[in-house]
Amino acid sequence: MWQPKLNVLLMVGALSISGIAHAGLEEGILAANEGQFEEALKEFRYLADKGYAPGMYELGQLYEGGHGVTRDYHKAAELYQQGVKQQHVDSMFALAVLYQEGKGVKLDKQMSVTLFKQAAEKNMPAAQFNLGIMYANGDGVAQDYKEAMRWYEKAAGNNYTLAQFNMALMYFEGHGVEKNIEKSYIWNTVAEYNGNLDASHSRKLDERKLMPAQIAEAKEKADALYEKILAGLYAGEDRMF
Repeated sequence: MWQPKLNVLLMVGALSISGIAHAGLEEGILAANEGQFEEALKEFRYLADKGYAPGMYELGQLYEGGHGVTRDYHKAAELYQQGVKQQHVDSMFALAVLYQEGKGVKLDKQMSVTLFKQAAEKNMPAAQFNLGIMYANGDGVAQDYKEAMRWYEKAAGNNYTLAQFNMALMYFEGHGVEKNIEKSYIWNTVAEYNGNLDASHSRKLDERKLMPAQIAEAKEKADALYEKILAGLYAGEDRMF
C-alpha cells in the first residue's frame, strides 16, 4: 500500500511545482509590462534557474531588449537555446530571428530556416509566415514560390493577416500559382477584415479588373472563407474554392 501512496504524493508535488512556475511567469510578465523590470528579472531568473523554458524565454527577451539589464544578444541566444532544447516554440522563433540577423550568434540563414520550420511545424503562424517570406525571397533557401505559398496558406489559415495579404499578392502577380484576380480579391478582403490597410488598397485595385457580378460573388466567397478561418475549419484552398 505504501508505493501507490508515494506515487500520488509525487504527482501532487509535480503539479504544485508546475502551478508555482506558471504563477511566477504571469507575475513576471505583468511586472515587465508595467516597466517593473527589477521584479520581472527576479521572477524570470528564478524560473530559468529551475529549468522552466517559458521563464528562460522571457529572461532572454529582457536581455535581447535591454530591459532592466544591459542589452546582451549573446546571453539572450543562450537562454533561447536552452528553451529550444525543451521544444519551446517561442524560443525557437526568437533564436531563429537572432540567427537571421546575426545578433549574439554567427549569421546563419540556414539555421534560421531550420528553427523557423521547427516552430512552424508546431503551428506557430508567425514562423509559418517568415518561412513564406524566406522562400519567396530565396533567403537562406533556394527561391521557391510554391513552397512560399504553402507556408503563407498555413499562416493565413491561422488568421495571420500579413500572410493573407501576401497570398493575395501572389495571386495578383501569379507567383507560385496561376494568376487569379478573384482569389487576390478574396484574400485581400479577408486581410482587410483583420484591419490590414494595405490589403484594403490592394482590394480596390482588384475591383478595377473585375465585373460587378464577379465582385459580388468574390465577396460572398471571402465572407464564407473568413467565417471558416475564424471557426478553425479552413482546410485549404482545394476545399474552399
